[in-house]
Amino acid sequence: MGASVLHCGAQGAGLSAKLANNYLLAITNIATAEAMNLGMRWGLDRRVLAGVLNASTGRCWPSEVNNPVPGVVARAPAARDYQGGFGLALMRKDLGLAMVAAEQAGARLPLAHTASEVYAGAARDQRCQGRDFSVVYRYLGGEE
Repeated sequence: MGASVLHCGAQGAGLSAKLANNYLLAITNIATAEAMNLGMRWGLDRRVLAGVLNASTGRCWPSEVNNPVPGVVARAPAARDYQGGFGLALMRKDLGLAMVAAEQAGARLPLAHTASEVYAGAARDQRCQGRDFSVVYRYLGGEE
């Protein structure tokens, strides 16, 4: 599935790395959607704002490759009404698994509960169901 194989340690370490990565992705996706919505509501052009984020400290995979705002990244699911990509249900599953694993490891994830609520709300929204997880931008009321 992936382009590279990374050795992470003993058996199970790869799963831990995957869950940590997808936890970070879940959070940065919501933050990107919020930041884009905020900047656009202040009157910034979506492409200009994305360019600033991607040339600055806000740069991340959701802002650069999978931007949740339609019309920013031509190949992103947002350009196809959020069809394809990494499904909202899969992100909810991985986020839930990361939360359980964190609890077992004694790690605090204070942002996890809020993120979980955002994704759960999006999953209940008929406009978002069955779509890529970046559809949280739509759920948050972002301008399309």
